[in-house]
Amino acid sequence: MRSTEPATSTGPTLQETVGRLPYAKGHGTGNDFILVADPLDTHSIEPGQVARMCDRHRGIGGDGLIRAVPSSTLAEGRAILETRPDAYWFMDYRNADGSLSEMCGNGVRVFVHFLVCEKLVEMPVGATLPIGTRGGLKIVTRLEDGYAVDMGAWEFIHAQAAATNGLDSRVETTGLAKVRGALSVSMGNPHTVVAIADTGELEGIELTSTPAVEPLPPHGTNVEYVLAADPLVSGGRGSVRMRVHERGVGETLSCGTGACAAAIATRHWAQAHDIRQWSVQVPGGELGVGFVDGPDGLEHVVLSGPAVLVSRGEVSAS
Repeated sequence: MRSTEPATSTGPTLQETVGRLPYAKGHGTGNDFILVADPLDTHSIEPGQVARMCDRHRGIGGDGLIRAVPSSTLAEGRAILETRPDAYWFMDYRNADGSLSEMCGNGVRVFVHFLVCEKLVEMPVGATLPIGTRGGLKIVTRLEDGYAVDMGAWEFIHAQAAATNGLDSRVETTGLAKVRGALSVSMGNPHTVVAIADTGELEGIELTSTPAVEPLPPHGTNVEYVLAADPLVSGGRGSVRMRVHERGVGETLSCGTGACAAAIATRHWAQAHDIRQWSVQVPGGELGVGFVDGPDGLEHVVLSGPAVLVSRGEVSAS
């Protein structure tokens, strides 16, 4: 029905809230971000401003905002510089609601691609780049068709429960008839992984509301719903499908750290520890998850996938 009422203002414009601000928009398998280059640390973007910018109806729209700043400008970055003085750039990441997040696996690929496109770094295919994040140091390698990120060591949040019965929490989800057991995984940020029985269940989940997780981690959690392929392993490679509810955002088309957690949990449930290469299908595309022996003697997770910049602009009065 066409309204005959005149349009009215719903509040201050983005320019009034944020000021004039150049930005780029990018995504990794549909997980999209607003990116701001801030090499002099002059843009203090507050949580409310981030939320306004990420609003998909009244702002630019995005699952989060990433600010590119020197690691030396933030306490977390300075701590990383103590052992990796070459980690010049820091990924200052906030979720769409303005809350801080430790890391984003899709986001760090898009972040590095943004640095390359802004000519803030030179990175030919095969080159690596250390990046500071609130989830620790991440090493990114440029591929022919994207980027691979050494996400570092993973761990079960409740190791004893994971070892004894493979479950440590319960999740109630709109669209699933019963409360489901789940497994908690840390990728530097928290994840709660739920196994799904079939395609109908996976597609019937309603993720506009936040799943109820018990016990809930202190800073919330991302919840992944994972459907194993049949067969689970083909040609030495495991395969799963996944949907995700990201804390501070809602359902997203993809989640890089969530894809890692999904592969970790599935591999544990199936006792397929010898399978080191996994394909994770998300609504926004496909991600690769690999397991390698890290230099610290721990098993690391390597996330690979595409990164694309789709537009550039400047917050301005309309």
